[in-house]
Amino acid sequence: MLLLPVVIYYIILEYGGNCMIHTSCSKRRLRGFTLIELMIVIAIIGVIATIAIPQFSSYKNKGYEASVISDAKNAFTAAQAFFADSPSGTLDRTLLNSYGFKSTPGVTTAVPDGTRSTLAITAVNTAGGRTFRIDNTGTMTP
Repeated sequence: MLLLPVVIYYIILEYGGNCMIHTSCSKRRLRGFTLIELMIVIAIIGVIATIAIPQFSSYKNKGYEASVISDAKNAFTAAQAFFADSPSGTLDRTLLNSYGFKSTPGVTTAVPDGTRSTLAITAVNTAGGRTFRIDNTGTMTP
């Protein structure tokens, strides 16, 4: 990483220094970059890309999982509001919506078991990532 500023400094000195002001510079310097200089820049860009691309994928997956966890918790809160009104009722996906739950785009939320004692809510992002499940006690498991 320390090599990049040195290369940029060299290029600025070599091509952006006195040659821009004085017309007495050799014509070789005014023609452009040499092949080795271009190869060095391409190699530096390649090293930076190999570091940045896996990090970007990791951050993207963490964002997907954060939206899934948020939706699961919001669905659990809406379920608790439903059970406060109807303790012996059976919850389904449409009832969650009527109690204020709004799903994040790209996140699929399901309620396979909807009684107070057997509540289970699952959420998964359609773009990928883990499926999260929250039970009737509010315990979340990936």
